[in-house]
Amino acid sequence: MIELAESPVELSEQLQYFFGFNSFKGEQESIIRNILNGNDTFVIMPTGGGKSLCYQLPALISEGTAIVVSPLIALMKNQVDAIRNFGGATGVAHFLNSSLNKTEITQVKADITNGVTKLLYVAPESLTKDENVQFFREINISFFAIDEAHCISEWGHDFRPEYRRLRPIIEAIGTVPIMALTATATPKVQQDIMKNLNMTDATLFKSSFNRANLYYEVRPKKDVVKEIIRFIRQHQGKSGIIYCLSRKKVEELAETLVVNGIKALPYHAGLDASTRASHQDKFLMEEADVIVATIAFGMGIDKPDVRFVIHHEMPKSLEGYYQETGRAGRDGGEGICLSFYSYDDILKLEKFLKNKHVAEQEIGQQLLAETTGYAETSMCRRKYLLHYFGEHYDDSGCNTMCDNCRHPKKKFDGMEDICLALDTILSVKERFKDKHIVNILTGTINSAVKSCKHDQNEFFGKGMDQSALHWSAVIRQAVVQDFLEKEVENYGTLKLTPTGHSFLENPHEVLITEDHDYSDTDEDDDIISANGQGGAAADETLFAILKDLTRKIAKKHNMPPYVIFQEQSLIDMTIQYPITLDELKQIPGVGTGKAEKYGREVVQLISTYVKENEIERPMNMVVKSIVNKSTQKVHIIQSVDRKISLQDIANARALTMDQLIEEMEAIVYSGTRLDISYYIDDVVDEDIQDEIFDYFRNAETDSMQAAIEELADEEIGEFELRLVRLRFISENAN
Repeated sequence: MIELAESPVELSEQLQYFFGFNSFKGEQESIIRNILNGNDTFVIMPTGGGKSLCYQLPALISEGTAIVVSPLIALMKNQVDAIRNFGGATGVAHFLNSSLNKTEITQVKADITNGVTKLLYVAPESLTKDENVQFFREINISFFAIDEAHCISEWGHDFRPEYRRLRPIIEAIGTVPIMALTATATPKVQQDIMKNLNMTDATLFKSSFNRANLYYEVRPKKDVVKEIIRFIRQHQGKSGIIYCLSRKKVEELAETLVVNGIKALPYHAGLDASTRASHQDKFLMEEADVIVATIAFGMGIDKPDVRFVIHHEMPKSLEGYYQETGRAGRDGGEGICLSFYSYDDILKLEKFLKNKHVAEQEIGQQLLAETTGYAETSMCRRKYLLHYFGEHYDDSGCNTMCDNCRHPKKKFDGMEDICLALDTILSVKERFKDKHIVNILTGTINSAVKSCKHDQNEFFGKGMDQSALHWSAVIRQAVVQDFLEKEVENYGTLKLTPTGHSFLENPHEVLITEDHDYSDTDEDDDIISANGQGGAAADETLFAILKDLTRKIAKKHNMPPYVIFQEQSLIDMTIQYPITLDELKQIPGVGTGKAEKYGREVVQLISTYVKENEIERPMNMVVKSIVNKSTQKVHIIQSVDRKISLQDIANARALTMDQLIEEMEAIVYSGTRLDISYYIDDVVDEDIQDEIFDYFRNAETDSMQAAIEELADEEIGEFELRLVRLRFISENAN
């Protein structure tokens, strides 16, 4: 047994001494006393609930060293740095993993042997090395803490096979108390953890999974990048995390946010360690507002004031979703959890399961089905989520802290529908999942229905007057209301509960709602174009004023007005009302050079106009696209900078000369300067260049057709005209 602080007062004093807290949170004190008394301890506590302190404080006040098994190196470093800040001596906490060299490992072991180290964080791989096992046998270990214990379970959202080997290794080292900790565990995962760690007699401490300060919202995945930028601008200067499923999407979205004036950084496992560490530190130090990340980011990140977590796609499981959203509002303040849902994304995730073992596929599909149910449900999201974790919740306590409670759908009496669904489930001997039951009710014949002869079932087609979406909603809500349960071991098979049987015997009114229909989403979620205005109306009065101003600026610079700002750019200004140069740069066809050169009078005029007319500016400024600032355009810009022949550039990119000039026109008209004078001087006579320059300087439009007609007598070809127009626009407009 570990030496115990004698009284509650003394334990509170230790808390104050080491961490500066005046009181424990929730069940922290009971948990600490339980492990100090030498008992195996199982802690289920949501993100932000104070799990770390449950093993850190007893480690600091006990004889020997506590071994903390942790899956992520970044988490270890953060935790060790934090403990060193609290605990004084550098050696009070160490980590032991593959990032250390031999000299550092020697120092770690010396500090442990000399009794300096109270907490040692190890990766499971390091724990299983023979030389480390031998070393741990020779030292005084106070207890083992298994952090992120859900990694033990195949039913957890982050299964790690090496976690399965922990118990035999711990037993080989010696018999000491074990504390297992997790922020997300369904009843099935809890059972797995206790069984695999051989701690079925452990004292269970389970906190409520309800995070009352978090607001949950799911939106259809339509114009998602524009929606995200609008949302971030509405929460200017606040910290947030955006999760994407692929590294490519992380990079694209981060770059798009940056070109739209948002301080964002990417984070994924494909970046080198120093870049990841740098981006994480910048986020923690508030040099960046937003991190766009794969799930590689966030484990153990101790930033209490993350104000929003956005899911660009729904994650693979509700446990993953709960843990990732749990990184918002850890200080008890505002925490918005916004997710974008498209069933196409779920289908993509299902495809990733195809090459896995059959059992893994079944588990993965069931987890995805729960995620789909959460996204599509119109009942209280908090109630649905907490039910998943085995917790009953009265949705009247949600206090409109989810979109479904804030904007409720009309409810209807689902008594007859629930009875029909329950009868259908009984008729197939409670051996099938919800999709199969929905197919029977709607009269849908597929291979499974046919092979089981369920097209001959008495209930086949009995619910065909309603949609599959309707029956999915009925079954989901019957599960949450405890009429049905999903058999986890049989991958989601539906069975009636005692409550369900009683309901069939004595039916009564049950209010349910239709699920959301999110079928109208973007098929292909590429980064949207800079011109995606969706029919917003232009301000005709402002347009006329801007036209006048453009003529004055043009006259001052002895240029035609179209060189200063093209008409489409002026129209966009009357929709977006840019009042700073940074905002003006977001307008298509303006760019940095043109904004700096001609923009100051424009933004001053618009700012005055907005104030005088009390105009409420839209939050969704034009979203600048980065997609076709593709490698091709970058290559062209770099090649022109190096004065490479246009023919050679075209050949290198497998383009015709016409296609190359089209690409260069797109670059120049978007506001980027492109100096091709070195090429033009070689292929176009100087007198012809002067003539074309004179024409465009005095023309009312840059139309190529008008130029060809006007200069027809000069026998100037379209090729020369396009090249010189490019040079003219680039030199004078950008």
